[in-house]
Amino acid sequence: MNGFFVSPALIVSLVVIFYLFTSVQILAEYERGVIFRLGKLLPQPKGPGLVFVFRPIDRIVRISLRTVVHDVPPQDIITRDNVSVKVNAVVYFRVIDPRRAVVEVENYMYATSQLAQTTLRSVLGQVELDGLLSEREHLNQTLQKLLDTQTDPWGIKVSAVEVKHVDLPQDMQRAMARQAEAEREKRAKIIHAEGELIASEKLSQAAAVIGREPGAMTLRYLQTLNEIAAEQNSTIVFPLPMDLLPVIRK
Repeated sequence: MNGFFVSPALIVSLVVIFYLFTSVQILAEYERGVIFRLGKLLPQPKGPGLVFVFRPIDRIVRISLRTVVHDVPPQDIITRDNVSVKVNAVVYFRVIDPRRAVVEVENYMYATSQLAQTTLRSVLGQVELDGLLSEREHLNQTLQKLLDTQTDPWGIKVSAVEVKHVDLPQDMQRAMARQAEAEREKRAKIIHAEGELIASEKLSQAAAVIGREPGAMTLRYLQTLNEIAAEQNSTIVFPLPMDLLPVIRK
């Protein structure tokens, strides 16, 4: 009786081919594979390109080396001068040592996020509100250095931290608006006073010149009469100084 017969060698070959096919891993240029063989960490991460992972004795953990842009959620912060604000920030970091990022911390993404939140509250809680609003660049550098130092044992490099938004209470916003308006009014009054001072100095100089030259006073008197006659349509009774009579007679 003829039956369908499959050679054991063929079965073994198919199993081996299928095993090798499933053992091939392709890692992108920005990826590295941290491999554990029988629970022990291999000396060097693998990739990019083709990587063979011989399961079940091998286990691979893929790690991306690209910069991660993490948005820190708004944090309730009480500044040094007891003002309650909400502040959020953006943290830029990346993995520089895949082995430590896997071995030294359980979840480096979550750990970095939590560390960024606590560091943000700690640093910004030590400054006053004016410093928080005006010294943004200095605070960003301080946050970056602290986070980079704390995440270095995890193989994480924090390249930048940016305080994105400071949400002030409504009453504080109104108080700051009133302060800004008062500051503008003060500057306007100072500018007006400086203009009055310059004008008075010029008038004083002009009076001194007219006092030294009697003819200048006469010319100014006649100019004033001419301006009034041009602007008014009614008859004006204007006292005439006696020293102008010789000029009129001529």
